[in-house]
Amino acid sequence: MLKLKNTYVFYFIVVSYILINSYVLVFDRGNFYFYNLLPALILVVLLAVFDIEKIMYLMVFSTPLAITLKELGYSEGLNLSLPSEPLMIGITFVYFLNEVSNGITDKRILRHPITIIIFIQMAWMLITTLTSELPIISIKFILARTWFLTSCYFIATQFFKKRQAIINHLLFYAAALAIVAIITTVKHAAYGFDEKTADWIVSPFYNDHTAYGAALAMYIPITCGLILMKDIPIKIKTLSLALLTIFLISIVVSYARAGWLSLAVSLCVLATLIVGIKFRTILFTILGGALIFLSFQSELLMVLGRNNTDSDGDFMANIESMTNISTDVSNVERLNRWSCAIRMFEEKPYFGHGPGTYQFLYAPYQKSSQKTVISTNFGNKGNAHSEYLGPLSEQGLVGALIVLSLVLAVMFLGYRLVYNIKERPLKILTICILMGLSTYFVHGFLNNFLDTDKASVPFWGFLAMLVCIDVYQKDKVVL
Repeated sequence: MLKLKNTYVFYFIVVSYILINSYVLVFDRGNFYFYNLLPALILVVLLAVFDIEKIMYLMVFSTPLAITLKELGYSEGLNLSLPSEPLMIGITFVYFLNEVSNGITDKRILRHPITIIIFIQMAWMLITTLTSELPIISIKFILARTWFLTSCYFIATQFFKKRQAIINHLLFYAAALAIVAIITTVKHAAYGFDEKTADWIVSPFYNDHTAYGAALAMYIPITCGLILMKDIPIKIKTLSLALLTIFLISIVVSYARAGWLSLAVSLCVLATLIVGIKFRTILFTILGGALIFLSFQSELLMVLGRNNTDSDGDFMANIESMTNISTDVSNVERLNRWSCAIRMFEEKPYFGHGPGTYQFLYAPYQKSSQKTVISTNFGNKGNAHSEYLGPLSEQGLVGALIVLSLVLAVMFLGYRLVYNIKERPLKILTICILMGLSTYFVHGFLNNFLDTDKASVPFWGFLAMLVCIDVYQKDKVVL
């Protein structure tokens, strides 16, 4: 009875907060920013009564639906997403209190290679912040990364000992993402699914359709896996089938070409796992292909330069336009951003310009011959469009190598787990998590979203899932 009472009280508080928040938004907008910092403070009190696992699920569910302060008209200070980031900050505060007082994190998690790389990355970010050209920006960047990692990775490892917690995490985010997808698709239908509206129609939930497409691509393999796992209840399989249908329709009409490409690559990952190819062999093949490209890059670039197919709403035209580096504005602008990142690296190859500073500093590194109609000098239209070149310009060669080390370590871990796990449902779950991560690694060549809560929750959460499967579940059945 006490547990039931506490549950009702919990939901009463949540609903009351949402209603009061709506009132403040309409009638007292000036205090909206301050009011939405309350979850981080209230969270500390709530956790004296309630299980922090519920708060984590609330955070996960709220992330796809969260709206940034910028979208709400507040452009000063931290551009927090509400209510997800205040929840993350609160979870981080509670986690550190518990870690200092009780040392709650399993030593096997702390000693895991993935965690060690994460610690090294954070340490290097701190070092490069000391040499940053914009130290305030870098400090904000590190603070955001800290609460992303703590709430999405470290606290998650406390619950992913149970396989059901992994499935719950996946479903909470997927269900909220489906709500966003339905709203976006309905709005888009009113414009006849015009490609030109695809970029802004995802507002206010996502800042552009590429981030939206990245999220959809990560969860399409997940929903497939939940359908195929034999120990999943039929109601969850039915829900997963509905989610999969929504995601497939949404990613097609989103015109997110990177999303389509990343899904194709994830299918290649699946094919290699079915055949039983080791990741070491795949890595050597990729390196060989890169060497061939470098040897014949002039000829290949000439061939690509002849492709003048622009994305115009036709599905096949959008596919062909992926390799158009002469007239497709989106592609040419990416080349502009990448070129700037390389020039910034060449100027400061050791420590870079500082974490999070690229978008504020890259403008002088643009060449007029590489600018497009969407180029800007005001740092208000995105970052380096690369999870690999961004750190190269901001944190130097070491920063980029750390990112590559993390990617390789995750892929090696995923392949090893798939080949070693004997239990079929757990193997399927691991394959789908690895496929979801592979879609983001592909996106990393074309975009960068890990400075947002929308991508951080699934990305760091998926990493935590693989680590926990490795530490707790690979040798036994845990339901």
